[in-house]
Amino acid sequence: MDIFGSFALLLAFVAAVYAFCAGIAGIVTRRTLLTKSAHNAGMAVFGLVTLAVASLEYFFLTDNFSMEYVAAHSNRALPAYYKFAALWAGQEGSLLWWSFLLSTYVFFALFLNRKKHPELMPYVVVICAGVQIFFLTLNNFVASPFNVLGGPDASGTMRLAALSDGRGLNPLLQYPEMVIHPPILYLGYTGFTIPFAFALAALLGRYPGEKWIHVTRKWTMLAWCFQSVGILLGAHWAYAVLGWGGYWAWDPVENASLLPWITGTAFLHSVMMQEKRGMMKVWNVWLVFTTFMLCILGTLLTRSGVVSSVHAFAQSSIGNWFVGFLALVFIVCFWAYWLNRDYLRSDNQLDSLVSRESSFLFNNLILLAACFSVLWGTLFPVLSEWVQGNKISVGPPFFNKVNIPIALFLLFLTGVGPLLAWRKTSVDTLKRNFAWPLAAGIGAGVIAAILGFREIYALICLILSVFVTLTIASEFYRGARVIASRDHTNLLTAIGELTMRNTRRYGGYIVHFAMVLIFIGVAGSAFNRDVQMEMGAGQSLKIGPYTVLCQNFDRLANNNFESERATLEVFRNGKSEMMLYPERRFFLASQVTETMVAVQTSPIWDLYVVYAGRSPETGKPVIHAYLNPLVKWIWFGGVVLVLGTLLAMLPNRRTALVLRPAETRERAWSEPRTSAVGAIARSDAHD
Repeated sequence: MDIFGSFALLLAFVAAVYAFCAGIAGIVTRRTLLTKSAHNAGMAVFGLVTLAVASLEYFFLTDNFSMEYVAAHSNRALPAYYKFAALWAGQEGSLLWWSFLLSTYVFFALFLNRKKHPELMPYVVVICAGVQIFFLTLNNFVASPFNVLGGPDASGTMRLAALSDGRGLNPLLQYPEMVIHPPILYLGYTGFTIPFAFALAALLGRYPGEKWIHVTRKWTMLAWCFQSVGILLGAHWAYAVLGWGGYWAWDPVENASLLPWITGTAFLHSVMMQEKRGMMKVWNVWLVFTTFMLCILGTLLTRSGVVSSVHAFAQSSIGNWFVGFLALVFIVCFWAYWLNRDYLRSDNQLDSLVSRESSFLFNNLILLAACFSVLWGTLFPVLSEWVQGNKISVGPPFFNKVNIPIALFLLFLTGVGPLLAWRKTSVDTLKRNFAWPLAAGIGAGVIAAILGFREIYALICLILSVFVTLTIASEFYRGARVIASRDHTNLLTAIGELTMRNTRRYGGYIVHFAMVLIFIGVAGSAFNRDVQMEMGAGQSLKIGPYTVLCQNFDRLANNNFESERATLEVFRNGKSEMMLYPERRFFLASQVTETMVAVQTSPIWDLYVVYAGRSPETGKPVIHAYLNPLVKWIWFGGVVLVLGTLLAMLPNRRTALVLRPAETRERAWSEPRTSAVGAIARSDAHD
């Protein structure tokens, strides 16, 4: 099976090379047969990589410890679902998984467009094949997951060796969420390859700009959605597993996942400028290019070991390959841009600073400022080591100081944008649209200040959150009121009708509301509290409205780990409310101890309890309790974000016009003229 998997990967590499070469030859010679064969070879990569992944997964499920990768990341006592997740637990397997997801995207992109865009698709095939060649080179020749254990015997002949058991999966990854978090995040990373390929292909082939945007809009939104969910799942994993009471530490690998999300967000906003006004064409092309390159940079940071992170793999020379690939991608993108820069001229100019166009422009500038600050802080330790010879770390204080004001300004623009008209917004319109949402936001801030809120950023966030929520609600209300009045329906039905007639616009508003929820959840961290103390049976600690009583400590064991667990009873106002069981697990295969957090969550706050171990001085157990307000709003915001994105990807419902039968014409003309023509009736249909 190891030979089978290796051979499938090698064939995938050959197919990608053929797709690349035959595609270029087909473009140059304009021979349809070459173009079609390149197209088919590009799709064949998917099947071959799938065989390689299935082969490696078979080794995990059958405990074949003659495979070096399986022995390093699995053991017999590991549950089957973690053996599946162990596929991407190490560098070699994660790169194979990347190739698999990339080949899946490429297959569907080529298959769904096999009879469309004949001038564009040959370039897309070549670009996708070029990206696949890079990763398949790593899979085959640099970091193969199919290496076997073995050594020479007395005669010098190489013999296979099989261990009786493996070293086990990293305990930090033995959490149910890790079965889905890396694949979803990788679906975001790899998904941005498709809009990158179409953008570069359109530039090389001088294809009409708006057309490639229409083709890739849903691909971009899908990748962005996966990236968003992957980031939130990673934050939830850090919150539930690492036991430090938080969900975002500005870790380099966390930052690496955030960077392409930021530029992808900027692209999804500014692309509307090109569709509506033929503007910002250079912005859009370079935003797509930058997003893809930041995805590669994130992979470099995770796998090269150049930064220290609980998420990163070990030190490796594989980073040099990524640096070389990044340099090559940038050279190709810049060359394509320079040769075809006249093709990217804007059709219109900015008419007014008070317009929707200007809000998109400011939105992009602020997003890029945020991207640069995160990138600078992430790479600063590496750059300082190159220049001065020692690493100077940049921690959360720097990121918070720079990015919190930027984030709040973005939140403000989220509310302002929908209220502005295209081209130019009149003063009367500004007064009418801004007055009451802004007044309500300021009123909420005044009430909060009277109640004792003194954290300035949290107070500003509250004001802006109310303002943005009301602007979004007003957009739904104004449109729905017209439909309800015309069709004589209730407001709720009218809102549904309005939303389905312009899913992209109103789905975007729902995504904006999701960001409001996430901002509120993040703002709650300003009011976090924590208490730590040594506790024996019968002792208690108090935090906020809760009293935590320690009942006892017990020990649990199975074939995978041994555990010491605390049994805690939580009281509120003298009444027992819940039982919590934080524990520390000692994993037998890896000989590593990790915490298992106990969390009682509610919309108001989380009671978060960690069994931190035993005091080295007294030997008594140490319990660390946190009270974290509004954290659940972050996770709920993630759910709303997914729903809004999926809605924005749906086709619009449109009003179809149907002629009434001839015998009703006379009666129709006698009716009140409630429609454009009395003899015409409406029926709803989908695009």
